[in-house]
Amino acid sequence: MTRVIEVPATFDDRSFESFAAAFGEWPPEEKVLVDARGAQWASPYGLLGILTAGQALAEARRERPLLTAPTSEDVRRYWARIGFFRYAEELFEVHGKIPRAPTGPSDVLLDVTPIRGTDDVHAVVEKISESAARILHGELGLEMKATMRFSMALSESCQNIVEHAGTSGWVAVQAYTFRRRLGRRVAVIAVSDAGIGFRRSLESTQAKRFGERWGDGAALEAALIQNVSRFRDPGRGQGLAAIKRFLDQWQGKISIRSGTARLAIVPAWDEDVPLSEHLPFFPGAQVQILIPAQADETR
Repeated sequence: MTRVIEVPATFDDRSFESFAAAFGEWPPEEKVLVDARGAQWASPYGLLGILTAGQALAEARRERPLLTAPTSEDVRRYWARIGFFRYAEELFEVHGKIPRAPTGPSDVLLDVTPIRGTDDVHAVVEKISESAARILHGELGLEMKATMRFSMALSESCQNIVEHAGTSGWVAVQAYTFRRRLGRRVAVIAVSDAGIGFRRSLESTQAKRFGERWGDGAALEAALIQNVSRFRDPGRGQGLAAIKRFLDQWQGKISIRSGTARLAIVPAWDEDVPLSEHLPFFPGAQVQILIPAQADETR
């Protein structure tokens, strides 16, 4: 028996739930086929979700999954450009023509990059600094000082993997036009891991305080709204608080999905639901940060 996991035609944080639901009980007992033939567009968040599923299946010692590449040549080229296939081929048996990664100018600020330790976090921030300044100031109209805070948000998001996941993870950063909800350019940071998730990470220090309310949603609330950490050291847990301050200044958005819940801090331009619970289980944690271009009157 093979369990077919269909990649949505437009694969982003909104369509992620249908992807997660297709796995059923985790980890699935059957051999898994991730069918991306019909994919027409995927955000970094969606692509990291595929890699995270492959990683989680490997760590659960399941049979090596299959992955069918998109039928669209343009889509395959973009997936190659962002570095997706480089790592997908390590986790999946990939079927379909895989193009070489194109070179030259691109709206990909940071290719898909594995995060295994603090050294990887430092390397990511160093690599992106020049292109981040060009995109944030030149395209999004943010002040130059925002570049440093953007790098901080990127660093803190990746550092959460190192400190809390218990395994490795992934990051990718891109700028694109967000037509559906905003009609403006956005910079998007996507971070994902296949680790223990926020609930298990915080359980020893927070479960008693929340009592019967304790679960994936409460754990996300503790981390993102109340800035708590599993570490008792003073100052710990402030990384997400610093990200929130940055996003509040620039009308940005952060959403975190972990286990069966998703929590977002929603800016005025978006209509997302702040908290979603009882979602299909998916391993680890998935973070997305969006920083929009500033409207003319705010520049």
